Amino acid sequence: MRAVLCEALGDPSVLRIAELPVPEPKAGEILIRVHAASLNFPDVLMVAGGYQHKPALPFIPGMEAAGEIAALGPGVTGWAVGDGVIFGKRPGCFAEYAVAAADSQPMKVPAGWSFAEASAFRVAATTAYNGLVHRAGLKRREVLLVHGATGGVGMAAVQLGKHLGAQVIATGGDDAKLEVVRAQGADFVINYRSTDFVPLVKDLSDGRGADVIYDPVGGETFERSLRCAAFGGRLLVIGFTSGGPSTLKSNHILIKCLSVIGVRAGEHARHHKPFADDYAREFPRLAAQGVMRPHISHRFPLERVADAMRVVLERKVVGKAVLEI
Repeated sequence: MRAVLCEALGDPSVLRIAELPVPEPKAGEILIRVHAASLNFPDVLMVAGGYQHKPALPFIPGMEAAGEIAALGPGVTGWAVGDGVIFGKRPGCFAEYAVAAADSQPMKVPAGWSFAEASAFRVAATTAYNGLVHRAGLKRREVLLVHGATGGVGMAAVQLGKHLGAQVIATGGDDAKLEVVRAQGADFVINYRSTDFVPLVKDLSDGRGADVIYDPVGGETFERSLRCAAFGGRLLVIGFTSGGPSTLKSNHILIKCLSVIGVRAGEHARHHKPFADDYAREFPRLAAQGVMRPHISHRFPLERVADAMRVVLERKVVGKAVLEI
C-alpha cells in the first residue's frame, strides 16, 4: 500500500510516499480501506516535532479519516465488510489502509455524506462538543464568541453553538472566508484585521460581553478577549495557531469572575469514559441533522500531502483540507 512516511522531523518537505505492507487486523481490530483523510494543524506540528504527542520515527501522519471496512479481526461484532466508517488514529491515517480498534468509537458514515466530508468530522466535532457542552456548558441565548472561525475547529463550534441556541459572533481575518462562516450559521462576523473586535462584541451583546469565548488562536487574541468577556464568562483554550501561548493578567479574571478552561477533547475522553460514550451517542444524531457537517475548501491526492500541509500553514483553508486516496 502507499502511505505517507515521516522519517525525520521538519517542514512538510520531509515527507515521502512509501510502499508498505497492508496491515492485518488483530483481535478486536478492523482494517479500513481509506478513501479520504483530513488535515489538522496538529498533523503539521507533529511532523515538525512541536506537538505534545511525539510518535517514534518513522511514523505515518494523520489523525482522522474515512473509508470502507476491508476486513474484521477476530472477535469484532457490529460491523461488516463494506461498511463506511469514520475513524481516528494518533497517528496513522495518511495511507491507503489503516487498522483501528473496534472499541475506539468508530462511527458509520452519515447518509448522504461523501468520504471527504466524513473524514473531516471527527476532530473538529469532538473539540467543539467537548468545549461547548462538556467544559463550558453553553446555554440557549448566551453569547458565544468563536475565534479562528474560518478553520475547521472554529467552524464546527459556530455550527454547534447555533444549534444549541446561542448568539454566535465569529472572527477571522478574511472577508470572503467569513461569508462562508456566516452561511454556516454565525449571527455576526468580524474581520479582526480591519475591526477591533473588543468594542464590537460588547455592542453586539448590549454591553454585557461574551458568555463563552472559544479560542484556537491564542496569543494576543486570547489576551484581548478578556476585555470583552461577560461577568462569569468561560474562556476556552483550544490551541495556539497564532504561534504561541498567552500571558494572562489575573486582574481581569478576578474582577469578572472568569473561568479559563483548557480543552483537550481526546485526552478528556480517555480519562473520563462517559464523555467518549456521549460522543458515540450524540455524534450520529447530530450528523444526521447536518450539525457540524464539514465545509471542504481544498482537496489533494495523497502524493501532494506536503502541498496540503502548506495550505494549512498558510491559512488558505476555509473549513478543512482533505487528502483523497
